[in-house]
Amino acid sequence: MAALGALGAAGCSRVATASDVRGGDLLDRLRAQGVARLGIAGEIPFGYIDRNGELTGEAPELAKVIFKRLGVDRVQPVPTEFGSLIPGLASQQFDVVAAGMYINPERCEQVIFSDPDYQMLDAFIVRKGNPLGLRDYKDVVEKKAKFATGTGYAEIGYAVEAGFEESDILIVPDQVAGLNAVEAGRVDVFAGTALTVREVVKKSSKTEATEAFQPLVDGKPHTDGGGFAFRPNETNLRDAFNAELHKLKKSGELLRILKPFGFTEDEMTDLTAKELCGG
Repeated sequence: MAALGALGAAGCSRVATASDVRGGDLLDRLRAQGVARLGIAGEIPFGYIDRNGELTGEAPELAKVIFKRLGVDRVQPVPTEFGSLIPGLASQQFDVVAAGMYINPERCEQVIFSDPDYQMLDAFIVRKGNPLGLRDYKDVVEKKAKFATGTGYAEIGYAVEAGFEESDILIVPDQVAGLNAVEAGRVDVFAGTALTVREVVKKSSKTEATEAFQPLVDGKPHTDGGGFAFRPNETNLRDAFNAELHKLKKSGELLRILKPFGFTEDEMTDLTAKELCGG
């Protein structure tokens, strides 16, 4: 990320930037402004604008609580495409990514993360009765099932690692399109997060969700976790945010905040960003 330049005109005093303060001064600036800008990607249940035009989702609702405790009264949504969240954060279009973003090594090279507020396993949408007996990606490969998942989903990589040809994967926009593909018989299975799969099949009489399972990454069982992303120099804000997050975990309030969005005790986690970043 390019450093911000100081004013060079004669007679002008140097303008302070976040880099002038060790760990960044964004938290102080947000307190003075009274509002934090949240980057969201319009994805249910993670962060979206509802039918009434209100900002909601697990990440924004959690952000509202934590920023209030940090002395920032309001949050303001800045909607963008998921792939534009990290670039938008870097270019200061918003102050934090609040989109339930999975924490992984590649992203950790670009941003710093809070510890995850949830963990997530995978699950499949299959036809009622699960006629092919599909329980994990190995089953999909061995049964030569017709397989679908969503655009940019981590499940693409998990299926490929299990031995499925990427060129044979049907890529659809989201879990609703995946549900429709299974119902229509165009595919045998759609892979997504356990939460999104669990929620979307409630609308269907022809399909069901499989039991959640861990995909394999480098041959080892893997659990994903999602959190909030900050610019790399803003460690003071990230650390203060983490401190409040840990209090909510300890008190059980975190689950109460996330439960309306389909999260359960199974999605609560003690994983850390350091672990998910690869050390």
